[in-house]
Amino acid sequence: MAVELKTLGESIAAALPGSVEIASVAFGELNIVADAGKIVDVLTHLRDAPDCLFINFIDITAVDYPSREKRFDVVYHLLSPKHNTRIRVKAAVGEDEQIASAEGVWPAANWFEREAYDMYGVIFSGHSDMRRILTDYGFEGHPLRKDFPMTGYVEVRYDDEQKRVVNEPVKLTQEFRQFDFLSPWEGNPDYVLPGDEKAKQP
Repeated sequence: MAVELKTLGESIAAALPGSVEIASVAFGELNIVADAGKIVDVLTHLRDAPDCLFINFIDITAVDYPSREKRFDVVYHLLSPKHNTRIRVKAAVGEDEQIASAEGVWPAANWFEREAYDMYGVIFSGHSDMRRILTDYGFEGHPLRKDFPMTGYVEVRYDDEQKRVVNEPVKLTQEFRQFDFLSPWEGNPDYVLPGDEKAKQP
């Protein structure tokens, strides 16, 4: 199977010179690294070429590498029922760059691209409705970026006095900031898990 995938990867790279940067096999799956500027050509070839026929669009997501010049990898997962083969396509995109929408290749890409925009801030040019899909109106930031604070920027709560749901900036009361950075997994025999002191036998 790995040999067949390797051959298919070489065939795709040969058919798309300059568009496919790397073709490799990992974990029983073919992986293609494509030039982000030619992503629609690559995806169209993968859908239409007789040795590919990746007609089933599975997913689009992104991966955040904050220290990299091209911060995001936009990742496409595709399936070929005819050849019973899966493929993963990656394209590197900078934080201030856009990548062409795959809506024209697979209409189902619409909501997946909106999710990648909402969660990571990746903008898909040519998309028919590029707006948030999971977060609320007026939400700031992109929650799956690695530099997004774990607590977020705002909190939503029900205010009993106003009798409505309110959005407020996150407030951490100082008494909840006392963190215990010791770990019970580091082998310290004197470390007692909080709450375990109650379980000591006389």
